[in-house]
Amino acid sequence: MTNADIEFFWDPICPFAWLTSRWVTDVARQRDYSVDWRLICLSILNEDSDYDNFPEGYRDLHNKGRRMLRVAQAVREEHGPAAAGELYTAYGATIWNPDADIRSAIGEVASEQHLAAALDMAGVSSEFAAWAESESLDEALRESTMEALSRTGRDVGTPIITFHHNGGSTSFFGPVVSQVPPAQEAVRLWDAVVTLAEWPSFAELKRSKRDDLVFPPV
Repeated sequence: MTNADIEFFWDPICPFAWLTSRWVTDVARQRDYSVDWRLICLSILNEDSDYDNFPEGYRDLHNKGRRMLRVAQAVREEHGPAAAGELYTAYGATIWNPDADIRSAIGEVASEQHLAAALDMAGVSSEFAAWAESESLDEALRESTMEALSRTGRDVGTPIITFHHNGGSTSFFGPVVSQVPPAQEAVRLWDAVVTLAEWPSFAELKRSKRDDLVFPPV
């Protein structure tokens, strides 16, 4: 059981999880919350899905996410949750940062060179990049993914967030945002989301119309 105020389940290949994570990071800073950066694997979550119904290239992207998550799991086991969180920040900086060259060459994501660069940025040995090939870590990824889904139901994606407060916990998928809220709005949005998620009979609020993605510099 984590002692953190917030558990944030992420897959590094999801741009929406990355944007939400930067918002949660700002909320945690303003409210002095601690965050446990946990893992959820879209490749495992969708393993029974027909990828013919997905946009072209999604299977490959989800497999890249699994490779990066294997490395994150190895880092988490060896160095703890905080190190895995630093690696997530490094992944985001090398994939979703608008100034990162690698965004124009998505084929390089999850390559040995990319993994080594992210590990170096996170202050962890680049030797962990070799774990990307290790299927032995998939069971740990599966357990973490299933734990996240047990809190929200299966018909969701990433991220999944659990907030521990007032002696209880509240879990929800998302929220999905197209850009990080300004600092003065971040906590207001957080409070609104938690208020809705705490209501037992509330299940879903959604609109499919989205603004263009705006990635913050890292």
